Amino acid sequence: MALAGAMRRFAVINPASGGRRTGAMMGQIGAALEGTLGSIYAARTEGPGDATRLVARALDEGYRHIVAIGGDGTLNEAVNGFFRAGAPIAPDAVFSFAMSGSGGDFRRTFAVEGDLFAAIRALGTARTRPVDLGRVTFQDEEGEPATRLFLNIASFGLSGDVVERVNRARIAKWFGGPFAFKWHSTVAALGLKPWRARLTVDDTFDEELEFSTVAVCNGRFFGGGMKIAPDAAPDDGLFDIVIIRETKPRAMIARMNDIYAGKHVDNPGVTVLRGRRVTATLAPGARPVYAERDGEGGMMLPASFDILPGALTLAI
Repeated sequence: MALAGAMRRFAVINPASGGRRTGAMMGQIGAALEGTLGSIYAARTEGPGDATRLVARALDEGYRHIVAIGGDGTLNEAVNGFFRAGAPIAPDAVFSFAMSGSGGDFRRTFAVEGDLFAAIRALGTARTRPVDLGRVTFQDEEGEPATRLFLNIASFGLSGDVVERVNRARIAKWFGGPFAFKWHSTVAALGLKPWRARLTVDDTFDEELEFSTVAVCNGRFFGGGMKIAPDAAPDDGLFDIVIIRETKPRAMIARMNDIYAGKHVDNPGVTVLRGRRVTATLAPGARPVYAERDGEGGMMLPASFDILPGALTLAI
């Protein structure tokens, strides 16, 4: 379905995304949005959590088309702003995005090509479709329970460790998201030690296992272009759960290119499951396990993941 022309439109822009290059282009971005979509109110984020607060306030004020400009983390925050106390603030609201961040993984599932301004121009012919969201309940780094939504992928183990490294990085990000993730993935893999947790998927899988990474996937890509779940579909009401059991550093590094190509799923050390609910708890005596959602860290096991079918209307 085509976008309604009379919608009130709101853009949330993260000026720090893209190595702060987005902030330097604020005027051009605003002009491009207005040239494509007509009248639109734009607000910039100032720090963590701002996109969630700005989107929630915009929906309360009657805006019904929200456009997020930034990286995967900005998209994640914006989507969380669509909901309050577990319920949608405005069930008729529509979400769009144009990527300008360091990763840009969610767009790859939809084969969105081109730069930021090409993506903005493409919004002029966008059509709406329902997509699923993931919901994760987890322990934050202070040990407190928390719940967040995710649009693309949540994961834990090596991937959670890498996200912590990337989010602390300064120099590597200047070379772009794919380089930053690949560099820190290699560094983390060199010191890889297995994690242990009990994993359950619906009522079909229940196992205590050693692993390097477990990814709970709504979209197909994470980590700056790794095709971790080549068959995932963000509108089928199911997660693709990818378990990588390889824990030897050299073997993990050697197979990293397979993950970028999506060929790792043919490896006997990789298990792919499908399901609606996933729970992960630490095995007795196991060391802490970091987790991430859409490239945002600050999460640790235990955690549970639920699919919310058709919970968001996406215009792309």
